[in-house]
Amino acid sequence: MRAAKKANYKMASTRVEKVNSLLQHEIGKILSREISFPDGVLATITRVDTSANLIETKVYASVFPDDMANQVLVILKKNVYDIQQKINKTLKMRPIPKIIFMKDTIESKADRVEELLAQLKKEEK
Repeated sequence: MRAAKKANYKMASTRVEKVNSLLQHEIGKILSREISFPDGVLATITRVDTSANLIETKVYASVFPDDMANQVLVILKKNVYDIQQKINKTLKMRPIPKIIFMKDTIESKADRVEELLAQLKKEEK
């Protein structure tokens, strides 16, 4: 019985990983081709986190420069319906998860850690 549960969990997690990868690729293509951002702004899909039941997916976007992140998120949220429709037409899977755009804060946290480490290095000298 336990082996069957493990196999089902592994199969489900593998499916979610495949869905995450597929959605990240497809949404990235749509953003690069069809969504226009202000000049000098680079938006990248860094990761996708889909729920196990495939009802919703959180799409994390990294934005450079960082101070334009809120503006880019507004653009993405305004266009989420069109993006969702394009995904629905492109992918042959059901259900297609509902897309929710989020700001990826991992990079800004990593930058902060780098700053703190550099500061500690200077203080040691």
